[in-house]
Parts: sequence; structure tokens; C-alpha cells
Amino acid sequence: MTGLRLKTEACQGWINCIKYCPTQAIRVHNGKAHIIDKFCIDCGRCIRYCPHHAKIPIYDSLNVLNLYKYTVALPAPSLYAQYNNLTNVDIVLNALLKLGFDDVFEVSAAAELVSEASREYMKAHTEEGPFISSACPSVVRLIRVKFPALLPKLLPIKPPVEVAAEIARARAVAKTGLSPEDIGVIFISPCPSKVSYVKAPLGIEKSSIDNVVAIKDVYPLLLPHMTRDESQLESLSMSGRIGLGWGSSGGEVGGLLIDNYLAADGIVNIMRVLEGIEDEKIHGLKFIELNACNGGCVGGTLNVENGYVATAKSKRLQRYQPVAKSHLSSHPEVKDIRWDDKIAYEPVFRLGNTFKESLEMMSTVEELTKKFPGLDCGSCGAPTCQTLAEDIVRGDATSNDCIYVLREHIASLSKEIDFLSKASGRSCSFEDESTKLLHEYIHKLTTELDAFGVPQGNNEKGK
Repeated sequence: MTGLRLKTEACQGWINCIKYCPTQAIRVHNGKAHIIDKFCIDCGRCIRYCPHHAKIPIYDSLNVLNLYKYTVALPAPSLYAQYNNLTNVDIVLNALLKLGFDDVFEVSAAAELVSEASREYMKAHTEEGPFISSACPSVVRLIRVKFPALLPKLLPIKPPVEVAAEIARARAVAKTGLSPEDIGVIFISPCPSKVSYVKAPLGIEKSSIDNVVAIKDVYPLLLPHMTRDESQLESLSMSGRIGLGWGSSGGEVGGLLIDNYLAADGIVNIMRVLEGIEDEKIHGLKFIELNACNGGCVGGTLNVENGYVATAKSKRLQRYQPVAKSHLSSHPEVKDIRWDDKIAYEPVFRLGNTFKESLEMMSTVEELTKKFPGLDCGSCGAPTCQTLAEDIVRGDATSNDCIYVLREHIASLSKEIDFLSKASGRSCSFEDESTKLLHEYIHKLTTELDAFGVPQGNNEKGK
């Protein structure tokens, strides 16, 4: 279930999206893009690079507050980094209550609990490292579909947003006496990846989050409710530097208090890191933090502020905070912070239903790929020549989708038409004026078609 949709009327058929998609989940046919849901990992790069804003993230509006008797806001750490000169998190948390939420629970507070649980787990399973962060849903989905050998390396700990939701619901039930169904736990998200996580969670059967709203929608609504008079603020914050640091790249490893780690952000960079780990080119690490967005969650497409500016704001905010405020011992609501189930490999890119069938189809793909120019130009609507060949084998495309193959085909047809025209001309005297004009038109047409065709040797790689 993807967290994106295509705004068809805005799509102009440009190929920026297919070139930037890390899992080749987009095709352009008949002048419109098409998202292949099973390939999509919701990294949001197509949203960022579409010049016509035709890729739209799916999330809820704030009207969902009216669906429940009691609502709890789960603000992401990156929300605080959207505001200028913020020195007290309570300013934002109190504004959320004034906006209409009945309670708040910081995701950054749950992040401190996840950091503590991660330290304990890694200490007890030292021989199984290095561990890969499982906090970013897009990274987990990427590993699930493209790097199955690395699935055992994923840290089997629930992400902070899920832990926050479980605690928030348990506290709301205890506080109000309402049934869990009457309580709405609403996450304020920096990216569409979290939307997909809620609909189809990884490592657990069902998410405790009810709805997801965008930071960019909440941001302007909070401004009128924010006050700098701290005497009017209710003390709500339960997180320190460790929790707030999770909003930026390097924040998670900062909470593990270890050496020998790697922190990478941006989908292209993490693809290289994962390839290096899979090829055993990266050694000596205890933990690998990976964030699909540049700069970490502050770089998500549902934010307002530039990711790098937001990182600077977050670091300034952290200077005024203690190291940590939340600990597992003070949160009895956390029953089990680990995954319920292991994440299984999702072979969405496999061509056949069996290994033998896949090998046979792959052989056909290789033969088809040799017929294409190898330019990976995207004019066919697929990101690469090999991807087009795979689409053909799946029955989703034809060889003539390649403009170069089509030109060769047209050139061949023009020669055949010209030959038939000349043969027909030799068998008659052109006494009929209409017949003469028809042959002249055919000659002109075949000459133009021949000029449109590919010169001999242009389709040979390496020339």
C-alpha cells in the first residue's frame, strides 16, 4: 500500500520521476506516469523531483479530530525544527492542546526508550552485529525487496512512533476510562512513508496509530497559539537531547553511546551502503543508521523548512535540554518493545513463479536488452533498457516502446512500401492521373520515413 497517488491532470509525462525512483517503481505511458505499488517504498523522491507536482502524498486532514471522543497528538521531533528561535518544546506542545488535541505524547520521548532498548539488545546480541536501524519504514521496505540477505541484520525494535502510540493510548484509557476505540492517536508526520507504515506496519500485526497528518498542515495552525511567556505553559515535555536528536541524521546513533557506527542519509547514499554491506566491503561496525530522506526526518517532504536549516535549528534547540528525560523503568505501559514477527523477503522483482521459470525469463530479458541501444534514456517510459526488457517479459510493454527500435521498424517498413510502389509502377503506364499522384505520394512518404529511420550501425553498443 503506497502513501502516494498521481494527480493525473497535473502530470505532463516528463520522466524526472522514473529516473529518480530508487526501486524503478514508475513508468510513463501515453503521456502519464504510473506508480507500480508493489515496487514503491514511499521514499518521496518522486514528490520532490516532479516539476509539475503531480505526485501527491496521501495523509489525513485535521478533521479526523472530530472522529473521536479523545485525541492524542504524537509530534515528530522534526516538528520543533520548523520554527525559528524555539528554545522550549513546551511552547509547541501547549499550542497543540490549544489547537484541539486533548493530550500530547512526544515521539522523541519514545525515541529515548527505543535508544535504551537498542543498547540493551545490542549488548545481549553482540555476535549478531552489525545491526541496521529499523526506524525508517522506507529503508526497511527497501531491504525487504532488494536486499533480503540483510533482513537478519535489522534491529528488531519497534520504531519510536509505534512505541509512542502504545503509551499514549494506554495512558489515555487510564486517564479517561474510555474504550481504546474512542481514543484517536494521531501522528504528525514529516513524510508519507509513515502513512504507509500505519496502513501496512512492518514487524507488527497492527499499528496503534489511528491517523497521520502532515507537519506542513499543522505548522501554520500552531503559530497563533504559540506563546513565549513560559509562565503560562503547562510542563509537558518528556524528552531531552537524545530524543530530539532523532529528527536529524546521526541522532539515533548518538543515543546508542557507541563507537564504530555509520550514519547515512539520502536514498542514493543508503543504496550504496547496503550494497557495500551485502558485498562485505564494509567491516568493523556495530550499528548502521539509515534515513531515506536527506538530512534525516527533517528532510521529509511533508515538512515546511529546508532540511539543512531545520537540522541547524534542531541542534540549537538541543543545547537547552538535558541528555534524556524518559527511561523504560518509568514507563510501565511498554509491555514489549520488540517486533512481534520477523520481516520476510518480498520478491516483487522476481520475474517468474518458480526459480526455473525466472531463469528462463531472465535469459529472454538479456536477449531483449541486447537489441536496445543501452542509453537508458527513459524515452520508452521505463527507467532503463533492462527494465523495459523486464516489462516486455511480464507482458506490460512491447519492443516498439523503444524509440530506436521503432525507428528501425519504420525504416524497414518504408523500404518495403517503396519496393512495392516501384514494382507497381513498372506494371502500369501511369496513364491514370490519380494513380500517378498516388505513386508520387508514396515515394515522398517513404523517403521521409527512411530519413526518420536509424542509420545502419547506430544501434550497436560501443560505436
